[in-house]
Amino acid sequence: MIRVRDITIGEGSPKICAPVVEVTQEDILEEGEKLALSKGVDLIEWRIDFYDESSDISKILQTASLLRTVVGKKPLLATFRTKNEGGNKEIEESAYKDMLIAISESGDIDMVDIEVYFMDEKNTKDIVKSLKKNVVVVGSYHDFDKTPDKEDIVGRLRKMQDLGADIPKIAVMPQSTEDLLALLSATEEMRRCYADRPVITMSMAGTGVLSRMCGEVFGSALTFGAAGKVSAPGQIDVEELRTVLGIIHKSL
Repeated sequence: MIRVRDITIGEGSPKICAPVVEVTQEDILEEGEKLALSKGVDLIEWRIDFYDESSDISKILQTASLLRTVVGKKPLLATFRTKNEGGNKEIEESAYKDMLIAISESGDIDMVDIEVYFMDEKNTKDIVKSLKKNVVVVGSYHDFDKTPDKEDIVGRLRKMQDLGADIPKIAVMPQSTEDLLALLSATEEMRRCYADRPVITMSMAGTGVLSRMCGEVFGSALTFGAAGKVSAPGQIDVEELRTVLGIIHKSL
């Protein structure tokens, strides 16, 4: 279990994270304030790759500080999703590293996402170690084209754990219901056999929507919902998601 402010990830129902994908600082803060007031949202993800000043670290830090003010005690996850993994912008490796470190040291962000296959293994492990001094680290991998086989999914989650990520995360695109079952089976195997910390898994788009709701059954500790714009296909309304998660939790 991972404690982040007033929530515990890995305990009870999966926690619900909603994204901020606005472009301007003004709109980012407006959306952040709205999400902070939503009872369906446990934590907020700021998708920095959508921000129109995402190449300027000083502007990122300024906006992070203002966003912290408007969201109050809601945990903040900062993510720059690279183009290779379905994000909005490309970024150089050195700029990516500098940005993640600066954000982690700002005092305004609780959690930072790092794509564990963006850099070589040594660099990734070193950066994860540095980030963990100040924030909870989500190690992630996204495939917007396909679903790897079950063994590959488990292997990637284990690799993230070995690299030191506090929470391994994988999101994949299903081409069939068999792909959805592969993701769910891999999640269950990871929890049962290998995980010593919470993990996050999801199958995207309509075919994968079930995976966003049944994490407590199979072993995914957090799910992404939408209270405004979506950041990935298949995200459903946070209030509807909260209702479904509650029904499942009561049944277990």
